[in-house]
Formats: sequence, C-alpha cells, structure tokens
Amino acid sequence: MATRIAEEVYERYVRDLPADERLRLLAIVAQNLAPPILERQPTRSVMELHGLGAETWKGVDPDAYVGRLRADWDERGK
Repeated sequence: MATRIAEEVYERYVRDLPADERLRLLAIVAQNLAPPILERQPTRSVMELHGLGAETWKGVDPDAYVGRLRADWDERGK
C-alpha cells in the first residue's frame, strides 16, 4: 500500500519537476531520514578495547615472545 502511495505522489507531483528540483526534493527527504538512522547506531570509542585480551598475555615475557617469533620467521625463510 505504501508503495502505491509513494508511486502516486511521484507520478502526480515529482515526475514532471525539473531535475534540479527533484534533486532538491531528494536531499530534503534524505536529510529528514538521516537523523533516525544515525541515532540507532551507538557511538563507540576505541578506548572500549583498552585491556581487552590482557589475560591472554598475562605471564608472557615480551622479549622472549618476540625472540620466538623471530626464530620462527627465520626458520620459514630458509
């Protein structure tokens, strides 16, 4: 039903408008729709990731870890 209403409005009022007026109308409709769409998306911060996975690295010596990675890379390069 809504499709028929939209098509009727388009046929009756929009189709014969000059291109610049149709674009202006499109911008008005898009601007009217944008705020509700944007409000649905929660604002996120990269800081929410702070400390994530810390338990994975608990007790791991960074220098020893990097040493193992380098040794692995050297082995693969041979």
